[in-house]
Amino acid sequence: MSVPPSRFLEISDAADPRLADYRDLRDVQLRENLEAEHGLFLAEGEKVVRRAVEAGFSPRSFLMAPRWLDGLADVLDRSDAPVYVVAEALAEEVTGFHVHRGALASLRRQPLAALDEVLSGARSVLVLEDIVDHTNVGAIFRSGAALGFDAVLLAPRCADPLYRRSIKVGMGAVFTMPWTRLPDWHDALPQLSAAGFTTVALTLADDAVPVEDAVRGIDRLALVLGSEGHGLSARWEETADRRAIIPMAAGIDSLNVAAATAVACYVSSAR
Repeated sequence: MSVPPSRFLEISDAADPRLADYRDLRDVQLRENLEAEHGLFLAEGEKVVRRAVEAGFSPRSFLMAPRWLDGLADVLDRSDAPVYVVAEALAEEVTGFHVHRGALASLRRQPLAALDEVLSGARSVLVLEDIVDHTNVGAIFRSGAALGFDAVLLAPRCADPLYRRSIKVGMGAVFTMPWTRLPDWHDALPQLSAAGFTTVALTLADDAVPVEDAVRGIDRLALVLGSEGHGLSARWEETADRRAIIPMAAGIDSLNVAAATAVACYVSSAR
């Protein structure tokens, strides 16, 4: 491995201030505040760290157990960022959880893309309203990327796609899937319609039709998904061009939003 000695730093004290980016990863509110203040996010695991760097995100630092150094040597060589080498027990003490994948990286966030830039050339986009669970957001990105969707749009109150848990569940799909936040929640769907998309809301509304019927024949599709608890707001449900449902067997009214997204993306890919 060709990491320069000045960047290859063994640390044995959990209180070392150089490890501040990695501290208390289980405290969601603390992490969100810290990451927003310093413009950073964390990637966990060899594959995800590699995908983040290959996607062009600039590392602030790396934190890893010795056993991962050789496997990530080429990634480490691409950056001048320091590499903090720690025992796995120390990594757990610093982060607050068992880092079973042994490798973490702190990376700089990039400015959010403009809405027009994200929509340029897109035929299929996912539109998320107030989905607050990081796991669900990550799973939705993963399904969209795997099933041929071109972009993801998030309402202002959606969970952060660059939060560590979102990235991990999504296997780094957020690094390659274009995305941004919608600047105008109230008129977001009419604006998408005006831009040439047909907005199809997944909902239990009385006039909802099976999703395969709702998406049939659509050229540019915006698939609209609501929050985990109450689903879509009345405003978004009413302003969608079409309303769709995934028919359920007796006794079950709906799927978890991440599972519903995967089904709807699969059906939509064949429209």
